[in-house]
Amino acid sequence: MSENSVVIFTRASQMLAEATTIQKAKELKDLALTAADWARRKDMGEEAIQYAQSYAFDAERRMGEMLAETERAKGTRLAGRDIGGHVVLPPRDDAPTLSELGLTKRDSSEAQKLAALPQDTFEEVRAGTKTRTEATRQARREEVTRKVQAFPTSKYRVIYADPPWSYGDTRDSLPTATGATTHYPTMTIADLCALPIADLVDDNAVLFLWVTSPLLAECWPVIKAWGFVYKSSMIWHKLAHNIGHYNSVRHEFLLIATRGSCLPDIKELLPSVVEIKRGKHSEKPEEFRAIIDKLYPYGRRIELFARHKVDNWSSWGNESE
Repeated sequence: MSENSVVIFTRASQMLAEATTIQKAKELKDLALTAADWARRKDMGEEAIQYAQSYAFDAERRMGEMLAETERAKGTRLAGRDIGGHVVLPPRDDAPTLSELGLTKRDSSEAQKLAALPQDTFEEVRAGTKTRTEATRQARREEVTRKVQAFPTSKYRVIYADPPWSYGDTRDSLPTATGATTHYPTMTIADLCALPIADLVDDNAVLFLWVTSPLLAECWPVIKAWGFVYKSSMIWHKLAHNIGHYNSVRHEFLLIATRGSCLPDIKELLPSVVEIKRGKHSEKPEEFRAIIDKLYPYGRRIELFARHKVDNWSSWGNESE
């Protein structure tokens, strides 16, 4: 790499260090990618190309850090909550949207995933010795391990779970992606089966498990691995159109499975179909928790993959911690 190139890239690194807005970080990333392409076309050598590409990763990581810090990224659902001693404020009305920033949801998701990687793992991506996908999977495995180590030790009679199912949807690779991976980190069937749920369940217990139509055939190993046997189901009719490959999917299943003997504590038979208009992506109506509390008023209860803490319920999951 020429001495002039070193000067250019050194100055670029200084500019990145001084970047204070998402827009500026994005501009620097785009410039670095253009520089990498230019170096390739001018046959400047692999060192110059790699230097430019590594700088693009640095800029994208910085962009991801700033995206994660914005109130818009945190979302209104966290407004008012104390996170690490900091009370989250509602999104500002003047906060730029992704569209105004020239970013897609996919761009934002990928940048924030890059920012969330441990420094040593990021350095491997930056150096080209590990792909983004490999790094993300490694980070996810480490996160699962960390969470298992922090798993509850009490025993519970009622288990309520809305797992972050992985769909493997090719739409998630498109610029206009709206699939699960653009909203939250997903887990594979193997990851879910590996969770020691069976260890925190009473001998006689009930599981209420959310699952969508595309994954209905894949959820049975999870139910078995967690120590339960399928018994019945409820259907949430969302009263709204949802994108699907074969039809407009307007419902979701709440499967009921038991361990040992765990019939409801009341004799009233509640309707199996509940009509409630859907809210935010993946958010489940609180009415279903009320149904569970009515059916099973006795015993310790825990919500897995919980979004928030609820009185009289234990919780475990990313967003409730």
